[in-house]
Amino acid sequence: MSKMQALIAISDKQFLVKQGDTINVPRQKAEVGQTMEITPMANIDGANTTLNPSGTIQAKVLGHFKDEKVIVFKKKRRKRYQSRNGHRQQLTRIEIVSL
Repeated sequence: MSKMQALIAISDKQFLVKQGDTINVPRQKAEVGQTMEITPMANIDGANTTLNPSGTIQAKVLGHFKDEKVIVFKKKRRKRYQSRNGHRQQLTRIEIVSL
């Protein structure tokens, strides 16, 4: 028995989700506890795939946070140039409530 899955796109990133999944997506403007509606790109049910299905996916916003720090280091050999910067991506954690 296979579970229903959906392919969704949030902020130009794609995620394959099923009901009950918790995923981290790029920062969204929704408040914590608010419900988001996401339009799926495809529904996958076993061997059956439906492209551009009708309906929406309900997702609950669990919180906002920053990801691990990524160090960006640039260097040019023999030119006395080097640059070191850090960056922390802002993310939103959402839970898929219903497909």
